[in-house]
Amino acid sequence: MNIKRSRSFNYWTRSAMIAAVYVVLTLIFAPISYGMIQVRISEALMVLPFFTTAAIPGLFVGCLIANIFGGLGMPDIIFGSLATLLSAYLVSKIDNKYLVPMPPIIVNAYVVGFVLHYVLALPLYMTVLWVGIGQVIACYGLGLPLLLFLEKRRHIFE
Repeated sequence: MNIKRSRSFNYWTRSAMIAAVYVVLTLIFAPISYGMIQVRISEALMVLPFFTTAAIPGLFVGCLIANIFGGLGMPDIIFGSLATLLSAYLVSKIDNKYLVPMPPIIVNAYVVGFVLHYVLALPLYMTVLWVGIGQVIACYGLGLPLLLFLEKRRHIFE
């Protein structure tokens, strides 16, 4: 196998592995992964685009698959997954490791908050607030420690 093909294979293999881990974590913790009050443990993985762009499609596909099981229908499958795609892309552009959790917090609070408002007919300010709080827990509470742990093992991503 030539080097270019090997790198491409490695990229898509990492992406698929990240997608699989995202889905498994979301489904294992399903009781707290869906609904107005949610702490999606898998959102801790949103720090991975800081290390590798292979995480961008992986997180998008993982979220898309996980949202199929969420029960909120097409609005969540489409817009929730696109929010993850946008967040992952933005994370890949950030240089300050302490700001890495911000895009998924902000984007998901508003996009998923609006989806929950639309689908469940709940007050918008409440859904944005609750999703935002859950994202802070997942992305700063779990994701930032994961980032700091992986930063010391950066060679994994090379």
